[in-house]
Amino acid sequence: MFDTKIAIVLRDDLAPWQELNVTAFLTSGIIAQNPAIIGEAYRDAAGHVYNPISIQPIVVLTADQETLRTIHRRSLEREVTTSAYIDEMFSTGHDAANREVFAQFAPEDAKLVGIALRAEKKIADKITKGSKMHE
Repeated sequence: MFDTKIAIVLRDDLAPWQELNVTAFLTSGIIAQNPAIIGEAYRDAAGHVYNPISIQPIVVLTADQETLRTIHRRSLEREVTTSAYIDEMFSTGHDAANREVFAQFAPEDAKLVGIALRAEKKIADKITKGSKMHE
């Protein structure tokens, strides 16, 4: 049905609130990069209008820190633009502070807690190899 796949990979030791927080932030990055994946507004039987949502399913996966680093490296090697969230961003309070702390780390030393990508299915599967379905 879709030629592409959207995948979010979370580090496997996050607290539930962190998983939800990171998933929401990473999803917004994918949508910002690909606004065409947003469908039409929803309407209920009473005529109330709701926000449109993604037309494409999003798979949420988990991985340990080392596998997450490998996934990050693979995405960079294949030049697939990703959304990324690092541990230090949990202690900031706004976007400018997030970008400031993010800029302090290189891919080799970043403590990634999540990464999201949208790519051709086969490429997405190769990049995310080693991760598993989120439970």
